[in-house]
Amino acid sequence: MSDPLLLAIVGPTGSGKTALSLALAEELNGEIVSCDSVSIYRGMEIGSAKPTAAERARIPHHMLDVADPSEAYTAGDYSRAGREVLADLHSRGKTPIVAGGTGLYLRALLDGLSPVPPRDEELRKRLRHSVQRHGDAHLHSLLSRIDPKAAARIHANDQSKLLRAVEISLLERRPLSAQFHAAPPEPLKEFRIVKIGLTPPRAILYQRLDTRAAEMFTNGLVEETRSLIARYGKDCRALTSLGYTQAVAEINGTLTHEQAVASAQQGHRNYAKRQLTWFRAEPDIHWIEDFGAPSLKRAAEIIQSL
Repeated sequence: MSDPLLLAIVGPTGSGKTALSLALAEELNGEIVSCDSVSIYRGMEIGSAKPTAAERARIPHHMLDVADPSEAYTAGDYSRAGREVLADLHSRGKTPIVAGGTGLYLRALLDGLSPVPPRDEELRKRLRHSVQRHGDAHLHSLLSRIDPKAAARIHANDQSKLLRAVEISLLERRPLSAQFHAAPPEPLKEFRIVKIGLTPPRAILYQRLDTRAAEMFTNGLVEETRSLIARYGKDCRALTSLGYTQAVAEINGTLTHEQAVASAQQGHRNYAKRQLTWFRAEPDIHWIEDFGAPSLKRAAEIIQSL
């Protein structure tokens, strides 16, 4: 008996992943596992282009709204939680359809990452307090003493990576570079994985992205951003995401409304290019160039042929 199917629908933002994943979920007795680094956050609806309430009612979705925007959520966090979802779907005889454009999350979910311990918030609080007392250079200096190899790889100003490296070294009582980067990742083994990539004609994709970005502002992106700032603070890390960055700039008066929309449109086009570059380098992706019904027909043919 062959392993159960896991279908991954990948590609740039605006390429039709949501529509295709919904249609395939209905055909394959499936449920959808979001693979998007912004949709994991609660309250970030408009700028993340999350599936609508009607779409979520049509097919169960997972890995949406699993963290507050004030939380740091890593690829490792996503992999651990996502694999629990996959195990549940497997136990219920459902076909997992992983849909999204965050390539690192997909790689972590399917291929695994070198094992590292989860975050320790109490330790992090103490380390942040030390930075406040001793200055921004403290973490890099500390890491240089306990793990010179890691310190040489991480820029002295990258506080987030420095904090994580120091945290891991202290929790495990050995340098991060001594074991974890050498430890092999653990690929997902329970499924027959089929990856389908969407790459519609670029001119059509860019037109869709320009329309989508403008509609986000029309549909209340600035108001949503104000609400997030009021709840989580202006320095909330999730607000550096595409779209929210431009909304913050409009709120602060550094961009006019028209400039913010144009910047978001350009940002979405640039992001789509980066996503395509990432996924083009990934192995075993079957590419489809059409939108809508033709992509569904072609996806079904691909699945049946493998």
